[in-house]
This record gives sequence, C-alpha cells and structure tokens, in this order.
Amino acid sequence: MHSALEEANSCIARDEVPIGAVLVERDTGKIVAQAGNRTRELADPTAHAEMLVIRQHCEKLGVQRLPEYDLYVTLEPCPMCAAAISYARINTLYIGASDPKSGGVISGPCLYEHSQLHHKPQVVSDLMSDECGQILTEFFKKKRKLR
Repeated sequence: MHSALEEANSCIARDEVPIGAVLVERDTGKIVAQAGNRTRELADPTAHAEMLVIRQHCEKLGVQRLPEYDLYVTLEPCPMCAAAISYARINTLYIGASDPKSGGVISGPCLYEHSQLHHKPQVVSDLMSDECGQILTEFFKKKRKLR
C-alpha cells in the first residue's frame, strides 16, 4: 500500500484526484504495474488508477485476465473499476480507505455481492485507511480554499 500511496501523491502535482493503484504478482510480491489517476491529463473519464494498471499489464502480457495478481488501491474502487477488477479476474483486492459516496465494493452497490459478476475477488479493506483517506481530505481542502 505504500507504493500505491506514492502513486496517489504523484497525482497532486498533475491536479488529479490523488488515488493510486499497484498491481502485484501474487507469488513473488513483485510490483508489475503502478499508476495514479490521469483522467484530467488524458481527458479520459475511464483513466482511473485501477483501470490504468489493469490495461498496462494486460497489454504487456497480451491477455485479458490477471488471476495471478493482487491489486492495491488507496481508495475503494468505483463501480466501473470494481467491474473491471472482476472481469480481469484479479485474485485479491486490497483497499485503503472506503468511499461511502462513490465506492462500488464495500459501499454503494457492493458489486461483488451480485450474481451478474461471475468472479468475486477476495477483498481486504481498511489497509492504511487513515493515511489513504488523509491525502484525499487534504487535496479537497486545498481545492475548496482556492475557490
């Protein structure tokens, strides 16, 4: 989660919402892809950190599924990302802070509880939740002051 937090911190300089994700090979613990949000930079509403690491590694391997990998993300994935994580067959999803407003895994629609998604990754939540939540709180506090 420390590496995902570093990715989140790198978002601030790009004026992106500071969310970071890291894809880790399950057997070795090796980080194979990492990213922070790039929705503004790429003018792409789907360029969330989770989507970027999944795309990056699937493209590198030439596959559409990543069952041998775990994903660490600083904020609970939105419904779009939660679905993509399921479709990619990620083994375990590690979540930093929960997202009661926009989350799709442990808040909101709780997508992994629905039968429409055939693969339900293991979910571990509240990993470094204070640190992961704090970076977002500070980012939005500064944004409100600038208005």
